[in-house]
Amino acid sequence: MKVILLTNLVILLAQIEEIGADIGEPDCKLIEPFVFDQATGELHPWMSEFTVENTFMISSDKILTLVEPNEKYIQMYEDATK
Repeated sequence: MKVILLTNLVILLAQIEEIGADIGEPDCKLIEPFVFDQATGELHPWMSEFTVENTFMISSDKILTLVEPNEKYIQMYEDATK
């Protein structure tokens, strides 16, 4: 699991896999992504108001950085994905 900062400054916690793709095609697979709500400090399933899917493709150029989460966010993510 990684903390993912997107170019639009949205913070996600998700499993991520790099996928081979043609230029211009999405090349990262997000598995069970949760968005971190900075106002409340809570995690919410990403795009849950639009879909029941829990796997998404995204282009790596939409990602600013990936980091390892600390124990607090690992626990939050594990609780959220149960």
